[in-house]
Amino acid sequence: MKARKLLAGTALVAAGALALGGCTAGGDSGDGSVTMTLWHNSTTGPGQQFWVDTVADFEAENPGVTIEIQAIQNEDLDGKLQTALNSGDAPDIFLQRGGGKMAAMVAAGQLKDLTGKLSDTATSEISAGSFSANSLDGKLWAMPIAVLPGGLFYSQDLFDQAGITENPTTFDELDTAVSQLKDIGVAPVAVGAKDAWPAAFWYYFSALRECSPETLASTAESLVFDDDCWLRAAEDVADFAATEPFNQGFLTTSAQQGAGSSAGLLANHQAGMELMGAWNPGVIASLTPDQKPLPDLAWFPFPEIDGGDGEPGSILAGVDGYSCHVDAPDACVDFLNYLATSDVQKAYYAAYNAPVVNTVAQEVITEPYLKQILEAYNAAPFVSPWLDTVYGQNVGNALNVAVVDLLAGKTDPAGLVDAVNAAAAKG
Repeated sequence: MKARKLLAGTALVAAGALALGGCTAGGDSGDGSVTMTLWHNSTTGPGQQFWVDTVADFEAENPGVTIEIQAIQNEDLDGKLQTALNSGDAPDIFLQRGGGKMAAMVAAGQLKDLTGKLSDTATSEISAGSFSANSLDGKLWAMPIAVLPGGLFYSQDLFDQAGITENPTTFDELDTAVSQLKDIGVAPVAVGAKDAWPAAFWYYFSALRECSPETLASTAESLVFDDDCWLRAAEDVADFAATEPFNQGFLTTSAQQGAGSSAGLLANHQAGMELMGAWNPGVIASLTPDQKPLPDLAWFPFPEIDGGDGEPGSILAGVDGYSCHVDAPDACVDFLNYLATSDVQKAYYAAYNAPVVNTVAQEVITEPYLKQILEAYNAAPFVSPWLDTVYGQNVGNALNVAVVDLLAGKTDPAGLVDAVNAAAAKG
């Protein structure tokens, strides 16, 4: 494996303090029993069932422990979690995205320090790189579960029908593929811009190609987007959008909810490709007519941009993890260590069709596109978390909205950068 640099937004973002949460909903009852709450973002299908089964199995192995599960729609989770943390009524166990969002929770004293509390299984079967994404100031704040690099998922059948024989490696080649897909009457690129963040992925990746790793890192510290690369990235997105590559009505299309979502368009062969993270195969599988994995699903990395300052082969990748609230019972740490075991990780992979972090569980991955995703991730000279995670919730939300405004014609590339700088200045 090549050595790679990880832009650990958790260590680079100057996080504003949040109000310190009080007690969690769970805790010791006094009779030796423990009740905890768990928040996750899988509201349908095998992903939701994974948590039901996993919690049931853990409870069976740990008499006296009860975990109450709440499934929250992905787009709503961050806002509800921040409100719960600030109100003192936070869940004991919850999805952790890392980056500036996690840094703010650490600064507010809202997370349990997991340093030195991991099982031997977790430390021996999960790579140090996966833990680094959930670390800050030399301490661990979440258990990594899955590594989720981004790229373009596509229908091999539609590419074959359109006569696309080679995956695009540059934007010029991507433009050609878009034209070929239009010629066979399908939407070239599906985008769920109603949810903002899927559309913003086009800007994130363009910035990864245009900006040097050093600029991305220094911007995480300063939150000043004054390097010319930020403007160039916005211009790249505007130029690509001008070719009209997206599905009709993309501005009001959701990302993951129903057959009409961007993932649903790919699942039902109504669109050729979608830029998304490696959780996408599981979402697509839940939206196919038979609710099984899409047989012709394939993947390729985001194209390179000529003249950009980014390191070729760099990749954006989230690492989904789970944190314990600072006041959660010790059983919360036991549950996180349980999530790290190979059997549970194999079940996660089966449910989500996504690359897990446990190296023993990775041995059962068979899909060519997942193997290719892991190869691209392992070979990347530079890996960054998603930019809205790196730069924190306030700047991240402004960034996502600004990209949608650009695609909607409500602003121009310079206006996008101005909007992000304005949000950063407000703190």
